Amino acid sequence: MADAPTTLVILGASGDLTRRLLLPGLGSLLRIEPDRHVVVLGADRAEMSQEEWKQRVSDSLQEADVQEEVAERVVGAARYQQTDALDPQQLTELVADVPGGLVIYFALPPQVTVGVCALLAEMDLPEGTRLAMEKPFGHDLETAIQLNEQARKVVPEDQIFRIDHFLGVNTVLNLLGLRFANRIFQPLWTAEHIERVDICYDESLALEGRAGYYDKAGALTDMTQSHLLQVLAMFAMESPASMDPDEIRSLKAQVLRATALWGGDPVTASRRARYTAGTIEGREVPDYTAEEGVDPERGTETLSQLIVHVRNQRWAGVPFVLRSGKALGDDNKQITVTFRAPAHIPDGLTESGAPDRLKLELRPGAVALDISVNAEGDPFDLEQKELGTPLGQPRMKPYGEVLGGILDSNPLLSIRGDTAEQMWRIVEPVLDAWRADEVPMEEYAAGTAGPDGWYEIPATD
Repeated sequence: MADAPTTLVILGASGDLTRRLLLPGLGSLLRIEPDRHVVVLGADRAEMSQEEWKQRVSDSLQEADVQEEVAERVVGAARYQQTDALDPQQLTELVADVPGGLVIYFALPPQVTVGVCALLAEMDLPEGTRLAMEKPFGHDLETAIQLNEQARKVVPEDQIFRIDHFLGVNTVLNLLGLRFANRIFQPLWTAEHIERVDICYDESLALEGRAGYYDKAGALTDMTQSHLLQVLAMFAMESPASMDPDEIRSLKAQVLRATALWGGDPVTASRRARYTAGTIEGREVPDYTAEEGVDPERGTETLSQLIVHVRNQRWAGVPFVLRSGKALGDDNKQITVTFRAPAHIPDGLTESGAPDRLKLELRPGAVALDISVNAEGDPFDLEQKELGTPLGQPRMKPYGEVLGGILDSNPLLSIRGDTAEQMWRIVEPVLDAWRADEVPMEEYAAGTAGPDGWYEIPATD
């Protein structure tokens, strides 16, 4: 942990992301590591008084139970500066003479971020300046490349932190310990023993007022293109020699470079659907196209499924099913590893009919193993029993973990530029097929499990 002062400049500070995720994440970090010295400088085009900004910072620190003296120090140093980040003079005034190291946090759309980086490239920034960027990193492969090139004109790649808060989720971090510190699982983590892997993030929440962002993104871009592909990379990577950030990120990049659509066809490898009116836990949910702020002409999906495979010796022939959706009947946020059937079961034993499975909950966090054992009653019948344990509670919010890495100049929990481009490379053919209506838009009533048959794997050569 670094105790040198750092100025965190938040561009887009008046937005929902800052209030809902960024400031609470900072609070959770300061609760665990109170010796950090952070000056929180908010900047946006919106007018906001110093008192209003300080109160916003204070509220987040109080919600995180930050020590009173720490909260007073941070709130006392916090300030807000009304700024048009695309105005060269105003941007120069914002980043000039900041105390300590400088972190510029882009809580902005990618097209605005590119423009701001173009201005920053012409400025004399303090040595060691870091850039922190929120997803999406561009809106396709071409714009992702443009964003990377422009950002690298400002600072070197190792000082660019592309934010994916999923990398700070406790269960995702636990993948490393589960895989590489357990002899039981190490030899099983191959295509020889694993039949398929499902990485799922289904939630019962509907749109919840996020139409301004979500209706332009959709389930595939919002979740799969970023979060779920990162989880795939963590799951499928080779064993590292150490937790060195460069090594970990290179191994993840190796996985993503080898990842391709199942069967090479975006039409058969993907499905999409949108929720219609229904009921979730007694609450009436309108048709997605009737939600406030939604443009029905966009054809935005609220449920997506993508099947990919990793073209290397370890994972040859194993389908990875990446699924995410909203307004579903049950929350299903987990990685499910389905093991292959035993090569031989002795005659006289009656199979349970279900495969052995390892289940890792992404939220709130637990590990369960479904295994075949002798049934109660007839000892020659087999049945499935679950062995499970909850995971330890996270020490801080995911944004807190990610912010800690940024403030320490440790890129372990950030996305490298080449992997950001690879993620777009994987999904872009699917997005093109969807825009051309080559994949039908299915429907499911809010509060149901989604359309039938989505978990089937299409045959491939």
